[in-house]
Amino acid sequence: MTKKYLTQGKKPHPLIEVWKDYPEILQNDNRILPVPSIEQMIGEVFAPGKFYYYVINFADSTISHHHENILKIHCLSKYPVHLKEIIDLIHPDDLEFVMEAERMSIEKMKQINGFDYQQELKTSYCFRMRTSAGNYELFHHQALHTYKDENGRLLQAVNIHTHIEHITQNNSYIVLVSGINGREDFHQMQWMKNDSCSKSAAVVFTKREVEILSCIAKGYATGEISGMLNISQETVRTHRKNILKKADARNSSELIRKAFERVYL
Repeated sequence: MTKKYLTQGKKPHPLIEVWKDYPEILQNDNRILPVPSIEQMIGEVFAPGKFYYYVINFADSTISHHHENILKIHCLSKYPVHLKEIIDLIHPDDLEFVMEAERMSIEKMKQINGFDYQQELKTSYCFRMRTSAGNYELFHHQALHTYKDENGRLLQAVNIHTHIEHITQNNSYIVLVSGINGREDFHQMQWMKNDSCSKSAAVVFTKREVEILSCIAKGYATGEISGMLNISQETVRTHRKNILKKADARNSSELIRKAFERVYL
């Protein structure tokens, strides 16, 4: 019997060309899966602006359990049911990067043996999508892995797209694989167009600084950050000064813009 490589969907899409190279990692048998605890997972992501999410099933690339914002943001008359409908919204010039970003993420997880704890990792990068205004605008993409089969192959993920055009219009083409649920993984990779040997970008911030940066971006005050991270307020203030200095930012607004441009979140 010939193996199926995620091609049995009625609407093939470009990412299949990446996924079919990793049959040992991605599940391709149809099965009914439970709904992930999406609202709880949203606490692990960063969304300073309008966002939506959807669940993707890797067996046939169908999507479901959409957040209602997807309709208004992209001016859709009905919820998309296949990943191809999402990919068709991406700027054609960004498709090459999206495909390579998927491959870079998978290869990084292989390198760090991340498939053993894939549900505690998220991937993120940016690309342009068509909006209700008729323009292509920048979105921050985050993927969280929800269910795996008995052989450790990925069955399902939740994708979150946040509209960030109001923060920055600059795409750094950086791919990030980072830890959630307490894990401290933090791996940045820089994509270079027409360069198959993508180089890892230097990490500017420490893990603690990234945690504080995320809290600042979510609007938490110094005292709140101190309590959340169990450190003194003076330590928070010191970290904040160091973060602003490293980012060459004058204030929090400029800091958040640069954080998205360099995909620290």
